[in-house]
Amino acid sequence: VQLQASGGGLVQPGGSLRLSCAASGFTFSRYSMAWFRQAPEKEREFVAGIRWNDGNTYYADSVKGRFRIFRDVAQNTVYLEMNNLKPEDAAVYYCAASRGFVNSSPSYYDYWGQGTQVTVSS
Repeated sequence: VQLQASGGGLVQPGGSLRLSCAASGFTFSRYSMAWFRQAPEKEREFVAGIRWNDGNTYYADSVKGRFRIFRDVAQNTVYLEMNNLKPEDAAVYYCAASRGFVNSSPSYYDYWGQGTQVTVSS
């Protein structure tokens, strides 16, 4: 099983980034996918999730209206499109896969990617 996250980088406040997470080694279409983030000295927090069976999406209040999660089942890839980035969005972003539905608790997830750094600074 592998989740390969990419797309992080340095962006100015107000800018945009698109993160990707390529999955392999499991049946991607049968897993809910999520993005979490972790800033230094903070707990890992839920950002967005997409449910496996119907594609319903869920967002943390802090990113609603700015971030969008979507997936390409044919490519076994989940994306996180981030717009109007703020300094408080800076963190290492992780993708995760769950055999169940979307949940905001990290312990609910079966597989994790290695993380990609997002820095928001002028």
